[in-house]
Amino acid sequence: MAKALDLDEQEQLDQIKHFWKTWGNLISWILIAVLGSYAAWNGYQYWERSQAAKAAALYDEVERAVGSGDIARVERSLADMKDKFGRTQFAQQSAFLAAKTLQAQGKADAAREALSWVAQVATDPGYRDIARLRLAALHLDAKAYEDALKQLGSDFTPEMSGLAADLRGDVLQAKGQNPEAAVAYQQAWKKLADTPDYRRLVQAKLNALGIDPDATAVSETTK
Repeated sequence: MAKALDLDEQEQLDQIKHFWKTWGNLISWILIAVLGSYAAWNGYQYWERSQAAKAAALYDEVERAVGSGDIARVERSLADMKDKFGRTQFAQQSAFLAAKTLQAQGKADAAREALSWVAQVATDPGYRDIARLRLAALHLDAKAYEDALKQLGSDFTPEMSGLAADLRGDVLQAKGQNPEAAVAYQQAWKKLADTPDYRRLVQAKLNALGIDPDATAVSETTK
């Protein structure tokens, strides 16, 4: 009986050897690939956390620079942030902070450059739209009406489309195109139904142009 067991064990061992000889190399490479992918994923996660921590620290530096009113320091820290962590939302938030300070200090070109950068690189639609709106407002202040309209001509998210229409109305009115401005304001009035305070402001602009949006809405409904 013992010899029979030994023969069975030997046969099983031979089968294992044959299997490993046939498939062992492939199995080894599969294991290496799986373990390597796992290690790479862990390494990427660590790198992401490290980058986020460093970006947060540099964002604090931008905030301190803005708080101090040191424009050279603001520009320098923003440039560092864009260069090192340009893909992060910290960088885009830094650009918003810096643009506000730069504009207040009379450096409109630098403010527009910061906002243009966000509009171009932001992956978050909300950040992109905010940058376009602020950039269009700066162009309006500079009487660069066509540049403002260009920023407002792109598609906006539903949450921002009403604000974009309102600002487009401001630009068109500044150009002396009151009929076109009225159309834009009416679009804004309709889209801002969920923000009554802002809607009243748009309604005042329409009233100044001799248009009652409530009456217009009723007239359209009864047609």
